[in-house]
Amino acid sequence: MGRPVLTAEILAVGSELLGLHRLDTNSLFLTGRLNDIGIDIRVKTVVSDDAQILGAVLTEALGRADVVITTGGLGPTADDLTREAVAAVLNLPLEEDARVLAAIQARFERRRIRMPEANRRQAAVPRGATVIANSAGTAPGLWIEAGEKVVVLLPGPPRELEPMFDASVWPRLQALSAGRRVRRRVIRVAGRPESLVEDIAHPIYAPLSTGSTPIETTILASPGLIELHVSARGSDIVAMDDALDRAVAALAAALEPAVVSVDGRPLEVVVGDALRERGWRVGVAESCTAGLVLGRLTEVPGSSGWVVGGVVAYANDVKRSELDVPADLLAAHGAVSEPVAQAMAAGVRARLGAEVGVAVTGIAGPGGGSDAKPVGTVVIAVTTPHAATVRTFLFLGDRPMIRTQSVVAALDMVRRGV
Repeated sequence: MGRPVLTAEILAVGSELLGLHRLDTNSLFLTGRLNDIGIDIRVKTVVSDDAQILGAVLTEALGRADVVITTGGLGPTADDLTREAVAAVLNLPLEEDARVLAAIQARFERRRIRMPEANRRQAAVPRGATVIANSAGTAPGLWIEAGEKVVVLLPGPPRELEPMFDASVWPRLQALSAGRRVRRRVIRVAGRPESLVEDIAHPIYAPLSTGSTPIETTILASPGLIELHVSARGSDIVAMDDALDRAVAALAAALEPAVVSVDGRPLEVVVGDALRERGWRVGVAESCTAGLVLGRLTEVPGSSGWVVGGVVAYANDVKRSELDVPADLLAAHGAVSEPVAQAMAAGVRARLGAEVGVAVTGIAGPGGGSDAKPVGTVVIAVTTPHAATVRTFLFLGDRPMIRTQSVVAALDMVRRGV
């Protein structure tokens, strides 16, 4: 093959992947590994166990991409049709490979089981293909070069696909990519809408796309959080890293103080790192989020070092009895109010002996709102040895989105306060 392989498509084969109970996780793994060597994934397709459809999709993919990788459809059953479909498209006869057959038979013999005749199908190899050994299963992989194109057939189970790809496919593709690499950074931003982040960031990243080391920037949004993925492609790693460092520094400076991290660390990890450095521990009082803030904090390994615990205080009686929120405060201001949130944060901090107290109270909906306090009204308070902060938010979306945004906002207030 005379030119570097730069583009690829992934065909995930299996009717079960078009249903509700199986997800195609192989494509995520393959995309990450291919991007690392400068190969762009342009299309991912999920295809049913239908030889005609698979053949048509494969033909289209070969017209667009340098590399086509299929996953699945290499088993012994009648609906495993990937080998046959690929052989038909490439006009290659299938031939039984004695070494593959012997390896399959030996695998059954080690288990003291007679090999079913159906497994003989797995020894069928398109003429000229290179067999890729499968140490974890019976289905071998296949590497086929067809002119300037490469077709790679991999089994569906991740425990078989991943070691096979890393050991035998990735080195071959790396050689074809002519030393190209992708270097990337992830900037995480909290508390700003996507459109505002774009307004601030676009004048910075747009000119970088045409520089001597072009920088690509993609903005991804999730409830309460924005990610800027900044990447460079090429063979000069030093130049790419230098260009990325400058781009990230400029973007972070413009987006402060909303920048959570410039090294891809999630918000809960940043909060945990800050608490550990301070030698502080946190306690959480939650009403509308019902433990979601504490759950997010404790997703981090080692979080027992900075998380004391929490109180889910949904009812006012619990706010009074467990967090010492005064009854007259609840009566005067209502449970969703800044005075009550502050009292909840102070109460959980005192009750649990934590240096940081966090409280969340709000109206997640769909009912319970009013003109004065519509659905989406959430009050968050953070109390530390040095300061007490409280903010009222109005989040949009359904109940899960409001709760998710509340969790992010609470953790971000801790980040800013610690």
